[in-house]
Amino acid sequence: MLIINASIITWEIPNKILKDYAILITNDLIQEIGLQEELIRKYPYENRIDAQGMYVMPGNICAHTHFYGAFSRGMSIAGTPPRDFPEILTKLWWPLDRSLTLEDVYYSSLTCMINAIKHGTTTLIDHHSSPNAIDGSLDIIASAAKISGVRCVLGYEVSDRNGPENTKAGIAENIRFLDSLNEINDESPLISGAFGLHASLTLSSETLDECKDSVPDGFGFHIHAAESAEDQYDSLYKSGVRVIDRLDHHGILGPHTILAHCVHVDSAEITKLSETQTWVTHQPRSNMNNGVGVAPVESLLRAGVKLCLGNDGFSNAMWEEWKTGYLLQKVWNRDPRSFSGTDVMQMAIYNNASLVQSFFPKAPIGILTQGSMADIIFVDYQSPTPINPDNLPWHIIFGFHESMVDTTIVAGKILMRNRNITTIDEHEVASVARNLALQVWKRYKLNV
Repeated sequence: MLIINASIITWEIPNKILKDYAILITNDLIQEIGLQEELIRKYPYENRIDAQGMYVMPGNICAHTHFYGAFSRGMSIAGTPPRDFPEILTKLWWPLDRSLTLEDVYYSSLTCMINAIKHGTTTLIDHHSSPNAIDGSLDIIASAAKISGVRCVLGYEVSDRNGPENTKAGIAENIRFLDSLNEINDESPLISGAFGLHASLTLSSETLDECKDSVPDGFGFHIHAAESAEDQYDSLYKSGVRVIDRLDHHGILGPHTILAHCVHVDSAEITKLSETQTWVTHQPRSNMNNGVGVAPVESLLRAGVKLCLGNDGFSNAMWEEWKTGYLLQKVWNRDPRSFSGTDVMQMAIYNNASLVQSFFPKAPIGILTQGSMADIIFVDYQSPTPINPDNLPWHIIFGFHESMVDTTIVAGKILMRNRNITTIDEHEVASVARNLALQVWKRYKLNV
């Protein structure tokens, strides 16, 4: 296809906004970006997609999410409200994940993927849990991704909280799925994986060692770390050292591993994260909702930690995560100079793209240049003021909204055009999901 009449945001370094240019896509890659008149003349018979003056830019990336939490929306928590993060786990998330069947896993995944397409998020790194439906659960999510068309990185979160047999099943699911990725990618090159672990506070030393010994070559881990202070206290009790040191001792850290949150880390832990080149993801909306504190994102970035942006299962409207992260640091530090829009951009654009690139090395992702992946969105943003590469981050924070996403393309395939999803019937999925959610809520009440 040939995308014409676009204002192209490339997200190169330095970033460019190209007027009167067009994009030629062949299969899943950008074959050429050039002056519109020249490309129309050069490719007169190519199918043309008219962007009608909209901004055309790389799709958003979510570095940490939970598809399995989709059915929690609107669900009442039994008993008194949770007073802290451990109670949120025991009263909400753990009874909920035990209530899921494989059918629930499939439709909760589809629901989140539809949400991502509509919000312009083209790549998601998921962290899954369904203790009573483990075997084959990652294949189920992968099948939903193939139908919806989004790009995904999948893993099952191993935990000791449901007994030794459940732990073994979670380890086996990760190994089986990661070993099968070559076969899966023969059908869909949009799926990759990481070995999932829940958190230090639900993992014994023996389980951590077994997971380290079991992870296939070339893969790393995806684990929650220091999300709340309890994770640190538990680690000190179990091992005598803080969480990051404990994970490092068991060989979990490294350039292929993702740590979600890292809210309660000290300067020595931050240094270790930087030295080991471990990826860290920040989820400000979730941290605020759970009342766990505020991550030291400026310190992490200054120390050279590869800090990315996720949503922890909130809506896949990643610009909302931009805005929340930007504002949260200012109120936390009581300083409007804290955490610039360029810092948010570094996390959400450049670091997220580098993380995803490590899972999909075929071609650059998160950038619009010749030879890069054709993961693209059209944004109908009618700015009342001039927009340029220097002020773009503030336009996104103060002006962009997910309702402005008109078109979503992943690997050269149109998933949404004129805000109509093309790959799947979202109304049918929502109808089935609502019926399934009622059954999940009934089982949840029995599991609390």
